[in-house]
Amino acid sequence: MTEQQKKFPEFYVTAPQPCPYLPGRLERKLFTHLTHDKPTELVDRLLTTGFRRSQNIAYVPYCEGCQACVSVRVLVNEFQPDKSMRRVQSRNCRLVARRMGPQPTPEQYRLFRNYIDARHSDGGMADMTVFDYRMMVEDTVIETFLTEYRERPVDPANEDFDNWPLKAVALCDRLSDGVSMVYSYYDPDDSNMSLGTYMILEHIAFARRIGLPYLYLGYWIDGSRKMSYKTRFHPQERLGPDRWERAIDPDDVR
Repeated sequence: MTEQQKKFPEFYVTAPQPCPYLPGRLERKLFTHLTHDKPTELVDRLLTTGFRRSQNIAYVPYCEGCQACVSVRVLVNEFQPDKSMRRVQSRNCRLVARRMGPQPTPEQYRLFRNYIDARHSDGGMADMTVFDYRMMVEDTVIETFLTEYRERPVDPANEDFDNWPLKAVALCDRLSDGVSMVYSYYDPDDSNMSLGTYMILEHIAFARRIGLPYLYLGYWIDGSRKMSYKTRFHPQERLGPDRWERAIDPDDVR
């Protein structure tokens, strides 16, 4: 194999299997391996044009007769939180975010395990071990980071961030034009805090601060209640057959 061939991605297609989002349908994925010998620009191009990353695999849906999965990204410089989002921000005013490298910890895994057991016990991550979690975080060829969210006590006797309760974690990639949220999880006992929404809002603000125009949210799936929350973050663009296109804000047609 020549050096040029090594740098060009080889694509594969998975066998059909039941779709986890739309009952009665089958899903297939087109995927390629991300390795250190692939040019950074090529990997970035994949991840800004509809591919999603899972460890060192980049994939897109490749389902026959179905185009329900649509990549979405938020235009962070135009985004303004609505009234309910501002309430979420207020409820979480004692959360403090800290960015760190892709460094998994036992504390993170315990929170991850609690989240999966409570929310997704029948999903594809149900059997993930501490080693699997470590690989999910560490196995990356691009700039990846974690954000830990800890709750500052009302009257903290200890100012050490690491001693505050860990409430949520987000795993993200930094791309050339934005931040891509790869996976996030939170304390399932704090469902009234809307921590999933809060992490998206906080990453929108973070992307704006560092001068990146987009926050990538992955796939919105028409007809899937699990993915309907992504339509709340406007203005947003959705990836069409040829280019990113601005989506219609539901508030603009009322």
